Amino acid sequence: MSTSIRAAVLNVAPGQLDLESLELDAPGPDEVLVGIVNAGLCHSDLHEIDGTFETEPPILLGHEAAGIVEMVGENVRDVNVGDHVVSCLSVFCGQCRYCTSGRLSLCIHRNELSHSRSRPRLLNGAGVAVRPTAGIGAFAEAMTVHHNALAVIPDDVPFATASILGCAVTTGLGAVFRSARVRAGSTVAVIGTGGVGMMAIQGARIAGASRIIAIDVVPAKLEAARRFGATDVIDARDADPVEIVHDLTGGGVDYSFEAVGRAATAGQAFSMLAPAGVATVIGMIPDSTPIEVRGSELFLQEKTLQGSFMGSNQFKVDIPRYVELYRQGRLMLDEMVSEQLDLVDINKGFDILKAGAAARVVVGMGTRR
Repeated sequence: MSTSIRAAVLNVAPGQLDLESLELDAPGPDEVLVGIVNAGLCHSDLHEIDGTFETEPPILLGHEAAGIVEMVGENVRDVNVGDHVVSCLSVFCGQCRYCTSGRLSLCIHRNELSHSRSRPRLLNGAGVAVRPTAGIGAFAEAMTVHHNALAVIPDDVPFATASILGCAVTTGLGAVFRSARVRAGSTVAVIGTGGVGMMAIQGARIAGASRIIAIDVVPAKLEAARRFGATDVIDARDADPVEIVHDLTGGGVDYSFEAVGRAATAGQAFSMLAPAGVATVIGMIPDSTPIEVRGSELFLQEKTLQGSFMGSNQFKVDIPRYVELYRQGRLMLDEMVSEQLDLVDINKGFDILKAGAAARVVVGMGTRR
């Protein structure tokens, strides 16, 4: 049995999202039907809309959603009807060698769990299957997802705030806590102060970093970075950020984070490290732009350049912990939501995101028909 939902679909790439009606399939044995209340707009969505990354339309984008469970499959035991939940695109099987060693975000069955079904999750008015990104498809009134793509949250957390937990928060905080394991008293630099970069700054503050240097080219975002925990800011339009970081710290930082998605800034993140420092790339860098680093800095200074997918998360464990930090006032989440729009204005939301001034834009789905 299917249900009709309103959704914003990418039919041509590059292009804009089209508001249309889709048929959403009922959940299978391991799946859950969620009525979506709010969904966050992510730069990875924008990269598919503007053609930075290739995609195959028609596709229903969106992967960070918050909503209420309406139906569960017969095998589902960890989620119940009426639960408030958030989604995360790093769905996991719990049985492969990466899952059983705690590396859930590297699950080898992620793509299979996201897309392999006996029937399409979504059909448009012409009867054509619409692919939900990462098996989620959050820019819609409802979604049918694998239960291991969801985490339950307390009922008192606002949906708009909760919607960014599954991507921006998980990615930025996880990069600090799980991927890099930032130590108290250490020095940190964050390149890029969008939603993910701001969360890395907050993570460094919570971890007890003694100095947190924010780097960007937008003055308003640098000012906001101070409010979220940056001790120093660098406008990269005015000077070489690598040189300034070395001057500020007397030789480089212990940890750096690249949250822009460019090969050049990844190289900067590596160069601004002190010996034995760790540079973590969070941004989505296209394969066509290789990262250049000096080999001598690898073997003579023992620097590390590493990646972090979705904050190396264990999100069913991590998200309740992040909610507790939020409740304690140590994690600023309400302040991360820069704009709230209705689904009908979602293309305007992506224009705001593209302009670079917003931390996170969230859309509301309205009342289910």
